[in-house]
Amino acid sequence: MGKFAYKARSRDGKTISGEMEADSKDLVVTRLREKGFFVTQCKEKTKEITLFQRKVKSYEVAVFARQFATMIGAGVPLVKCLGILHEQTENPRFRQVLARIRSDVEGGATFSKALERCPEIFSELFVDLVRAGEAGGILDEILNRLANYLESSEQLKSKVKGALTYPIVVATIAVGVVFFLLTFVLPNFKNIFQGMGDAALPLPTRVLLGVSDFLSAYFVFILMGLAAMAYGLKRFFCTKQGRRIWDTNLLRMPVIGILMRKVAIAKFTRTLGTLVSSGVPILQALEVTAATAGNVVISDAIHKTRVSIREGESIAEPLKASTVFPPMVVQMIAVGEETGELDGMLIKIAEFYEQEVDTAIKGLTSIIEPVIIVFMGVVVGGIVMAIFLPMLEIINQAS
Repeated sequence: MGKFAYKARSRDGKTISGEMEADSKDLVVTRLREKGFFVTQCKEKTKEITLFQRKVKSYEVAVFARQFATMIGAGVPLVKCLGILHEQTENPRFRQVLARIRSDVEGGATFSKALERCPEIFSELFVDLVRAGEAGGILDEILNRLANYLESSEQLKSKVKGALTYPIVVATIAVGVVFFLLTFVLPNFKNIFQGMGDAALPLPTRVLLGVSDFLSAYFVFILMGLAAMAYGLKRFFCTKQGRRIWDTNLLRMPVIGILMRKVAIAKFTRTLGTLVSSGVPILQALEVTAATAGNVVISDAIHKTRVSIREGESIAEPLKASTVFPPMVVQMIAVGEETGELDGMLIKIAEFYEQEVDTAIKGLTSIIEPVIIVFMGVVVGGIVMAIFLPMLEIINQAS
């Protein structure tokens, strides 16, 4: 997903400009046209490199929403709330953003409009919900829902990151240990083995010596090749086609794919349920949900659902046709539509799948840990055995 800067003209001839996050330039143009604007310029912004600037984390935005809701509910004026939060915020960048928002509100802009001018901090979902809260006069309730949503999303993200970080770190350490043994330790034993001759050396030792010679001779080229490959893959997967290939294959993986599907369903139902319960129209809610899905396959299914609903169909039928969502999810959404409790049903599905993700992560961690330990033991033990086999042979010959 990229960030696009646009200029557009309204029906009364007024020119506006701003920024919007979307998957493509065409999607930005479509959204603005649906709001009644004629786009005169739209281009993707390049990312600024900020080495020392602190980013605004999701949990900071969640805390902001929670504290803001508490003060609004207590009757504190909007501008004063922004001033208090600006003074107590520790993040310098977030403090600058809050100062800008406060200035815009004091200048006559609505709170949602001021937030919309800071898309790098406040997502489209955040802005749409605040706009709905302003229209319905329930801004404190909406902000509490936003805080609950952001906290749940952050917890879900942390669990998944924690589950994937452990095996990646351990695997990286294992590869580093093996590389160090083959490149720096094994060559020290080479002089000892030279007197025995290649024919007298055990097969594992000869293989290791060959690998060690190769790594020692081409060490720099191997590192350069790995770095180039990593950079090329990263650039490819940042493209639209590469992202689609990655997301499609990610959902098809045996164990990780099941976990990622559950995470995507939990996020989809939580986002859509929060939007619908806050009074956001279903078509607009689906558009925001698709933009924040985090997976191209899920996003495509939601876009098809949106098109089908516009043509008069229910939500459940296009979701079923997409084959992305399990039958239980489709049936529960259908029941929610029939009973008029769609928002409540979506939240229940989200809670169920968040528990499923938690269970799956615990099971995955319990499986991965012994597998990695056994793998490291076999690899390192094999290298040590290959080193000491010829040394034992030398000792036997000497005795």
